[in-house]
Amino acid sequence: MRFTINRSVLSLVPELKIGIVLLTDVNNKGKSTKIHHLLEEISELIKLNFSPAELAKHPMISPWRTVYYHFGSKPTKYKCSVEAMIRRILSGHPIPRINKLVDVCNYLILKHLIPMGCYDIDKIKGNIMLTTAKGNERFIPIHTAAAETPDPGEIIYRDDEKVLCRKWNWRDSNETSVTEQTKKAIFFIDALPPVKE
Repeated sequence: MRFTINRSVLSLVPELKIGIVLLTDVNNKGKSTKIHHLLEEISELIKLNFSPAELAKHPMISPWRTVYYHFGSKPTKYKCSVEAMIRRILSGHPIPRINKLVDVCNYLILKHLIPMGCYDIDKIKGNIMLTTAKGNERFIPIHTAAAETPDPGEIIYRDDEKVLCRKWNWRDSNETSVTEQTKKAIFFIDALPPVKE
């Protein structure tokens, strides 16, 4: 498996940094009270340190809004994963507990304010690309069975057969979701300035 970033993405965001973490021999079964406590603690910190009115101007959020605008997705409608999760917490809705790996991913997103995605490697076909959509790629949103296609020009993570995530880090695919049966996973960490390393 190879990972590539299309030139169309790099021309839009030349200062992009992507981190990749591979996990093998994962035991993702059961629950973790420690992870649940961490999510509760970080959620309380979010409530203390953020307000809905100022969120769009935050230095870790506003660059994503700009990028979404430039690839043709209204940032008032489509929000990067960090902003969406923070807004959920601020509106009084807890972050759902899914499974250990997804819960850790969500905790790290909130702790570092950097979008991340977590995918089951065994469900990925061929290579992974961060690229612009043609508009005919197959995508099945998380927790659904109905297929849809991305908008032409939006940035997507995809493999050789399907879309893993639409609008860069807005909506994950049901087909590559991490479950309790996941044994191998890959994390993508998406960083824009002001993040340097």
